[in-house]
Amino acid sequence: MTAQDWDLPISEAELSRLTRDMEEAHRATLPAMRSGAVDLAAELRTRPGGQALDTGRRRFLLGAGGAAAALALAACSSGKSGNSPAPNASSAAASGSASGQYTGDLKVVALATALENQAVGAYRAALDAAKAGKLGTVPPAVATFITTAMGQHADHAAAWNGVLTGAGKPAITGVPLSNQPATLEALGKATTVGDVAKLALQLEDQAAQTYLFATYHVTSPGGIATAATIAPVEAMHAAILTYVLGQYPVPDDFLPTDKAADPALLTV
Repeated sequence: MTAQDWDLPISEAELSRLTRDMEEAHRATLPAMRSGAVDLAAELRTRPGGQALDTGRRRFLLGAGGAAAALALAACSSGKSGNSPAPNASSAAASGSASGQYTGDLKVVALATALENQAVGAYRAALDAAKAGKLGTVPPAVATFITTAMGQHADHAAAWNGVLTGAGKPAITGVPLSNQPATLEALGKATTVGDVAKLALQLEDQAAQTYLFATYHVTSPGGIATAATIAPVEAMHAAILTYVLGQYPVPDDFLPTDKAADPALLTV
């Protein structure tokens, strides 16, 4: 298949409408996302190693926030998936004894920031490839979706980095993930918009499911709130990309977490 062989399976008008809806949802979550991030940074500053919350309070928050997040995400899910085990909780937020400067909840925050940076970089690379003519003819609505999604990921990364710096830790400005070389290689091989959409869908599914996993394993209320407000937007990205690939995004009863990123991916 050459770059010119790919056709958008839905109308540009429909993609434009979905992109506007996605942006409206993102803007609606921004106040809660930023408030949760501020609360999380304040809490982590007072808790050595990024540890937080007593078990009883945590269970209450997970019951109220986690279930709501799971239901909201399921409505935006890009399709059915298996029930493979989620990342090992021992390597996630609870592992305050892990080596490195990001431990406890801060390790999950660092992972989230790196994932957002990875998505920003992937979308930016796609736009650069399109401008260089490497992806053939790119419909304007697709370019608008890419630009919009990239901006939303940048907003999310800024919120998470605010938590890190607010807690006295360095911001994450690159992509310190062990799967980044493979991601860059896949981007370099893309010759159609469809190729880019498939890769972007993988990144969006990973991000959405990582945030859902975080709502059950991050121990601080600010962290749960921030993850729960960002996750549905990431799931909307995935659902729209599924449409772009010519598939109908059948909702799951509950969004799975088998594609969630393991904190072991972090290389810092």
